[in-house]
Amino acid sequence: MKLPAHLNALRAFEASARHQSFSAAANELNVTPAAVGQLVRGLEDWLGAPLFHRNTTGKARLVVTDQAKQALPIIHEGLEKLSLGLKTLKDGSRSGILTVTVSPAFAAKWLLPRIEHFQALNPETDVRLDMSLKPIDFVKNNIDVGVRYGAGEWAGLVSEKLMDEEIYPVCSPSYLSNHPELTADPLSLINQTLIHDLSIGEKLEFVNWTKWFNKLGLSLSSGNRGMQINNSAAVLQTAIDGHGVALARSVMAREDIVSGRLIRLYPEITYISELAYYVVYRPEWSSLPRMVAFRNWLVEESSRQTQ
Repeated sequence: MKLPAHLNALRAFEASARHQSFSAAANELNVTPAAVGQLVRGLEDWLGAPLFHRNTTGKARLVVTDQAKQALPIIHEGLEKLSLGLKTLKDGSRSGILTVTVSPAFAAKWLLPRIEHFQALNPETDVRLDMSLKPIDFVKNNIDVGVRYGAGEWAGLVSEKLMDEEIYPVCSPSYLSNHPELTADPLSLINQTLIHDLSIGEKLEFVNWTKWFNKLGLSLSSGNRGMQINNSAAVLQTAIDGHGVALARSVMAREDIVSGRLIRLYPEITYISELAYYVVYRPEWSSLPRMVAFRNWLVEESSRQTQ
């Protein structure tokens, strides 16, 4: 089979099979339904066998034949690889768009304050941020590289540790001034308004207030007052605004502490999280020049933070 002669027909067949409709496939491929139907019929003529059962009634007007159903996953994978190959040819330099996935909180508290430095070093690269709390499919969403917080393993991705993270209580100078008892010992925290970070959900490794108190041999009362927020940047901002004591993540809180917007309480207590920050990317993207440049820049910036 001479693939180039039938490539458009294969694309038309694959899209029609996914959508079970020539019209929906036409919308995806930006052609007319008649053109899709003609391509599929031409492929059927060449094969000498039908690819669809065509129904005149019912919700699914196109039903893939058993023989075509067996070939469909192979064709889909082949089209994906062709698309990836074309993108690799197009993107084989530092120029172009680099799509980066990060959480909204990491973007706000760490990446965005620094990204101008990367752009100054790499003016030919345009950074596009995809901010999401949930892991996303790198292939389907055309993601080049990302920073993720976790235990270091994500299916189908290479991961390299960027930064460990320490967990500690913080509050604003005004809150500490109004609650001088906080300078005594951690026991005084039990009667304070505690701000809870729910951004990681119920992961066992994530350090919350209960775990932090347990490390000190203390118990957090179930009746403790507090606020629950599902964004780490908002947790810190709530503490900066003087509404309570937050359990801060050091990577997020460093600049706020350096600037004096937040004060770290009980610096003699050390609690290193089992979770850390990782740069992640697809194995086939490991030599993409602009991804490599961004990855190296992330490593350099993160090493500065730990110095």
